[in-house]
Amino acid sequence: MAKIATTHTGSLPRPDDLTAALIEVEEGRVAPGLEALTERSVRDVVAEQLRVGLDVVNDGEQGKIGYSTYVRDRLAGFSGEVTPRPQSRDLQGHEDFVALSVQLRGRPRAMLPPCTGPISLADPEAAPREIATLKSAAAAAGVGPEQLFMSAASPGVIALFFENHFYDSREEYLHAIVAAMREEYRAIVDAGLILQLDCPDLAMSYNTVFADLSVEEFRREAALAVEALNLAVADLPPERMRLHVCWGNFEAPHTHDIALRDVIDIVLRARPAGLVLEAANPRHAHEWQVFEDVTLPEDKYLVAGVLDTTTNFVEHPELIAQRLANYAGIVGSERVMAGTDCGFSTFIGYHRVAPSVVWSKMAAMAEGARLASSR
Repeated sequence: MAKIATTHTGSLPRPDDLTAALIEVEEGRVAPGLEALTERSVRDVVAEQLRVGLDVVNDGEQGKIGYSTYVRDRLAGFSGEVTPRPQSRDLQGHEDFVALSVQLRGRPRAMLPPCTGPISLADPEAAPREIATLKSAAAAAGVGPEQLFMSAASPGVIALFFENHFYDSREEYLHAIVAAMREEYRAIVDAGLILQLDCPDLAMSYNTVFADLSVEEFRREAALAVEALNLAVADLPPERMRLHVCWGNFEAPHTHDIALRDVIDIVLRARPAGLVLEAANPRHAHEWQVFEDVTLPEDKYLVAGVLDTTTNFVEHPELIAQRLANYAGIVGSERVMAGTDCGFSTFIGYHRVAPSVVWSKMAAMAEGARLASSR
């Protein structure tokens, strides 16, 4: 029997005191005791992941202000007025939903200054500190590095969130980001961890910064991002990396999302062996069928998002087993892992799922994976 292992996409709920401290830092103030708060929170979140039955765990991104925006404090070259985010095109015509969403969730706090100068690595010790904190927490829980992953922002998603006001072209901008982020990617792999490269730009940006492009025009932009990513990890082993693609971790109509079928060939050009995909939310749960027509390369595997990260429904283990069976029936159970559509707390102070529900969902995923494996 091939065991279907469990993991998740990255961010997990942070305790209130750590959230408050990170908000202080994000808003430019000093947060005394932040390091100790982060270390305690990472220990707790590693232990909780293991308690609910996850196999491949991480630090829950506890010390990051956001899965992509954290680079603002690690790289030089970003300054000036905060860049407003373009509204997703599928919110047009749903102004009542926009108002409801703000009422339910509040406004995101993410500070996104544009790129206004040469990009360089400003804090070379940040990634090693983060890695050491995770490995220490894992060792205390009896977990070796082979069961650990750490996420990092891809060149494409950094270019998506931080507007370019300095470089002459998008290609030049992406290459500057590659040069600055390469050390972080290598540090994670050299530490024995799985590197997860977060690449929502390969799908989500079709609705935002590239909303005026046709599908073919967008495919060219996505291909540029994959080329940059491959350049950044050119000397890292593919089996030590996985790539996360998503359409935005927010509850919304998503009626204008680009289809997985329209970008899957470009996504599969990326070097990482693992592909982390949405497979639970109502707009993309059907897309397992893509792999009936698109052959997954022999050296790649899928992490199917069997949990929706925008709802407080706890998925039934039988449903999770069914979702996993859809993928396993096509590519084989030995090339499938169970995961989540996205993170549960991708930005500080900006989440919708209650922490206790998050852990109930994770426990249901572990049980669903056991059911799927037994069948």
